[in-house]
Amino acid sequence: MPKTTVVIPNYNGIAYLKKCLASLEKQTVEIQVVVIDNGSHDGSSEWLTKQEWITSILLPENTGFCGAVNLGIEKSRTEYVYLLNNDTEIELDCIEQLEQILDSDKKIFSVGAKMLSLHQPELIDDAGDFYCALGWAFARGKGKSAGQYHKCDRIFSACGGAVLYRRDVFAEIGVFDENHFAYLEDTDMGYRARIFGYQNVFAPKAIVYHAGSAVSGSRYNAFKVDLSSRNSVYLIYKNMPLLQIFLNLPFLIIGFGIKILFFYRKGLGTCYVKGLLRGIQMSSSAKGRQHKVPFQWKHMGNYLKIQWELWWNIVRRLQG
Repeated sequence: MPKTTVVIPNYNGIAYLKKCLASLEKQTVEIQVVVIDNGSHDGSSEWLTKQEWITSILLPENTGFCGAVNLGIEKSRTEYVYLLNNDTEIELDCIEQLEQILDSDKKIFSVGAKMLSLHQPELIDDAGDFYCALGWAFARGKGKSAGQYHKCDRIFSACGGAVLYRRDVFAEIGVFDENHFAYLEDTDMGYRARIFGYQNVFAPKAIVYHAGSAVSGSRYNAFKVDLSSRNSVYLIYKNMPLLQIFLNLPFLIIGFGIKILFFYRKGLGTCYVKGLLRGIQMSSSAKGRQHKVPFQWKHMGNYLKIQWELWWNIVRRLQG
């Protein structure tokens, strides 16, 4: 029985999917592969039905990243689940490297790979994700030399584009929140794991090449800005107790204010503000409230550790 099931959500990604799956066939450990197609209309579903070595789940419509991967997690039976974007190619021993780290400590929930740019492999795409009291989630090392970040260390959360999860922990902390649809759902997952006392780790020897924005089309676009801003508000509401929200409020006001100015300069300011308002609406709705992480005193020590990191990560972000 393999240790790992690879779960790949796909939406009109046929241009990348074939090479992604080819890299999985060459892995140094045995794996199972599940591809969830989100109602693609580029020939993906027809091609997938011919690939007998993988399990394909063909959905009639786009359920978003969260809906797709939750279905993949539900279908998996292995000890670990590896979420992988369709616009990636991975090194031969990538999954083996990730498995070794999860094997080493039961308190590790997730292990994120070292993601390099597919088109510029000398540059880092993601070396672990962090979150700060300004309300910003950011990828460490983005655009820096691939020769950096050689240490296996703790991170705030792992990028959902290439991360190995311990599957049984989902029963304790919950699966992906489908209210997100896409964007910041991986930060939310890592945040919840931290509240429950688990750790998220970066694996420098597990190499993944990532095209980035292959589906949404660009780093900044109306679809992404709207969902990201909405989810940035919802992320705070659902993971922070009320007292912690008030404690961070001055930082959050500054952080969101800077983002508003940033996106206005890019012609997306109105889109960003509308997203923030939709985030408030989502947080106050019955649909949003039912996903709020209930405060428990036994987790108080974890909240204090997280809060310290939220402040320290402001410094980390400003240092670049």
